[in-house]
Amino acid sequence: MGRALKGRVAVITGASRGIGQAIAVRFAAEGAKVALIGRDEAGRRKDLAGTLEEGLQRIAALGGAAIPVRADIGDLNYDKRDIVRQIIDAFGSSPDILFHCAAAPREWGADSRIPFAEMTADWFFRSVTVNVWGGWDLARAVIPGMREQGAGWITMISSSQAFPRPHPGRELGNYRRVGGGSLYGGTKAFIDRICTGAAQDLYADNIAVNALAPNGGIVTPNALSVGSPPQGSEPMETFVEAALALSSGDPKVLTSRVIQSLPLLYELNRPVYTLDGASLFDGWQPNHDDQRRFMKSYIGH
Repeated sequence: MGRALKGRVAVITGASRGIGQAIAVRFAAEGAKVALIGRDEAGRRKDLAGTLEEGLQRIAALGGAAIPVRADIGDLNYDKRDIVRQIIDAFGSSPDILFHCAAAPREWGADSRIPFAEMTADWFFRSVTVNVWGGWDLARAVIPGMREQGAGWITMISSSQAFPRPHPGRELGNYRRVGGGSLYGGTKAFIDRICTGAAQDLYADNIAVNALAPNGGIVTPNALSVGSPPQGSEPMETFVEAALALSSGDPKVLTSRVIQSLPLLYELNRPVYTLDGASLFDGWQPNHDDQRRFMKSYIGH
């Protein structure tokens, strides 16, 4: 196992499955003590595979340290300082890494897309509360500890769905499948703007804030609930490697980024490792012949 995060404490939302669970495993493999946040049995989605227990078992198999934190970050009445208290009780230290992966169910897909004119307030507020405020509110709870410790790393998952949609008269390709994606894409664009603003506010505190999006669909239980695996999907390992880079870089340098994973890895010339951190991943490296490694963010970073 690597030691890039030795001595660090990380808290990861949406860690029951998919990207969140994979990031938790890799961070633990890199030496971090990890708190996996997910809803309790009554609140979690039964239609998707993955549990907190599964993530804890994977981390234990690597010899890592982790705890479950059962909480609904979309609950506006829940004081997220309780999460910090549980982490301090378990690890003796407040988190210095926050990775916000949790997301509300998507309102678009082969069978479930809700067009702009048919959106409801319930869908709207659920998505904004979980996707945006959930991470923002938890950040407010962990920032005091980051300031006390002298550094911090906050990353929120964005998406290419945040990019402005092309003119509807053009050939839309895959965009046709998911429609306008106004709500999901809107929350991700909200995240992008929040992260660059927060990076300015927290720069003097040596706290990095970034938004990271995958270049292609990553095959996760949630992604499969929307439809079949997309063509040109990205390996989980590349996104997780980019997540690790943003959670371990110099907070004065690697901050205020709205970027996709493959261009970041190419820019940093960063090798990609397996999720256990034990060996190089042979499915993608920075010199891989993939034009997506040159992609630029829609906001010009």
